[in-house]
Amino acid sequence: MAAQSVWRAPAKLNLFLHILGRRPDGYHELQTCFQFVDLCDEITLGVRADGEIRRTVDIPGVPPDSDLCVRAARALKEAAGSGLGADIRLLKRIPIGGGLGGGSSDAATCLVALNVLWGIHWPSEKLAALGLKLGADVPVFVHGRAAWAEGVGERLTPLYPPLAPTEPNYLILKPKVFVSTAAVFQDPELTRNSLPITIHGFLASGGRNDCLGVVRRRYPEVARALDWLSLFGAARLTGTGACVFLACETLKRGQEILSKLPPEFEGFLARGLNDSPLLEGLRTG
Repeated sequence: MAAQSVWRAPAKLNLFLHILGRRPDGYHELQTCFQFVDLCDEITLGVRADGEIRRTVDIPGVPPDSDLCVRAARALKEAAGSGLGADIRLLKRIPIGGGLGGGSSDAATCLVALNVLWGIHWPSEKLAALGLKLGADVPVFVHGRAAWAEGVGERLTPLYPPLAPTEPNYLILKPKVFVSTAAVFQDPELTRNSLPITIHGFLASGGRNDCLGVVRRRYPEVARALDWLSLFGAARLTGTGACVFLACETLKRGQEILSKLPPEFEGFLARGLNDSPLLEGLRTG
């Protein structure tokens, strides 16, 4: 049996999300700030000499051919012309459909890890370009730094978010509903004309989430989660949701709020990370 290695794929939060317009190809021009958190999926990889890409665990509702880990491995194998394969075991901890980027993070982690394990050694820019074909959020996970993002999310400027220098604690709520990102972005009432802001402007104002009004209307469960969490501070929506979050000054404060959580929500605490655990995985081999 081939030696196996374990890699952590972190979730992300969008600290704000402005939509500047819709492009001719149907995608939207965005501005956002990505912050990683230490809620992580766990991916175990083993190199195969026979070239087969195989997922070794069943994930309800996610067939292997649509799994972003499998698709990422196949894309890298084809693009690099590698004769090697991989066994992929994915342990999901990041809620699916929560706006936390779990699928994109899993794909990026497979690209970065297999780039090493297969001896391809592409630069991160080339991996990110390949990852962009799998999803707009994949590049930020490939690079592994908290970042200011523009375009569809692929033009990245490393940025330690404004709550630094200490990486903050976040209380994250997941309503029991799946939010369709495609449906939110296709909604005719979605705001698509925000004016561009600068990084300095974001640091001064904090920005907003242009998807909020549409998500509130389409998903009352998310609206209730936001209303409840707003009792304790400036609650925000990440991406298109369903997850909402609140920055907490201390872990103790987050635990106090979590102890009052209504049963209709799933809640958890996570620590903000300016550097992805993926970078640590690369350093430690």
